[in-house]
Formats: sequence, structure tokens, C-alpha cells
Amino acid sequence: MTENEISKVVVDLCFRIHKQYGPGLFESVYEEIFCYELAKTGLRFKRQHPVPLIHEEIKMEVGFRADVIVEDKVIVELKSIEALADVHYKQVQTYLKLSGCKLGLLINFNVPLIKDGIHRIVNNL
Repeated sequence: MTENEISKVVVDLCFRIHKQYGPGLFESVYEEIFCYELAKTGLRFKRQHPVPLIHEEIKMEVGFRADVIVEDKVIVELKSIEALADVHYKQVQTYLKLSGCKLGLLINFNVPLIKDGIHRIVNNL
């Protein structure tokens, strides 16, 4: 499955979840529901997956934890906050660079219309 096909599945799930529950829940609640629904699709994913960071001779086993990595291709970073800041986009860009993934989806559920909370971020390797 390509990154774009995975992205479509993820976005569809987010639309369904947001339609049912709307904004206002904790990020952890959205993540739990999202992973439950994602598991039903049959796609492989890792939740709260540690990604190592190597700096010269130092290897940190957990440079960061990705909310969800789907099929080892797409990072999904979930938020439930009042407004996304520039640092959230940069965070996903850094995650993409460190993980080698090409596509990230930054999704903020705390918006009236979920289409305004979904952002694609591409790793230009």
C-alpha cells in the first residue's frame, strides 16, 4: 500500500471519529479510538513507538515516541489542542527525518471541522 493510500485510510478514520465525537476529548482518547479503528482495517501499525536518535557516538534508544506509524511508511501525530503552532509542524518534519518515513499527518481533533485539523507533511529526504 502506498503512502497516499495509507493517508486516505487515516483521514477517513479521522473524519468518522470526529463526526461521532467532535472536538474536546483528550488526545489519549482520540489515539485509543483511532488505533482501535485502524486495527480493524488490517493495516500494520506501531503505537507510541520509540524511534532512536544517533548523535556522533551517542545512541539514544528513544529519541522520540511516534504516536502512530502505519505500515512503516506514514507517521500520524495526533493532537487535541486549541491551536497548532509552528513547532508542531517542525516536530513532525524532524520525526520524518529521523525515522526515514516520507509522509506525516499532523491531526488536531480539537477543531469544529476536522478538515481544518488535518495537515500533510512530506519529508523531502
